[in-house]
Amino acid sequence: MVKVKTSIYIDRELWEKFKRYASRKGVEVSRLLEELIRDEIIEDTLEHILLDLAGSENYEIDFEPVKARVGTVSELVRVMRNERSNNLFG
Repeated sequence: MVKVKTSIYIDRELWEKFKRYASRKGVEVSRLLEELIRDEIIEDTLEHILLDLAGSENYEIDFEPVKARVGTVSELVRVMRNERSNNLFG
């Protein structure tokens, strides 16, 4: 990957907060910016794909929220796997 040096104009206070944030996360500022840019591009691309699939200007994702169960993560994963297995093999 070829890196380029660029200049942007940004609010000084916001930039200082962002640098402190990156420092707290233990991530280089450039790397964090790259991640944020990638996330935005992916989100925009996904938006266009969903609009194309919907065949209109709007789309709605229909799903039922999952309620959290009590227990350890490994217990929850085991229960979900068993449920899926029962649904597949009846």
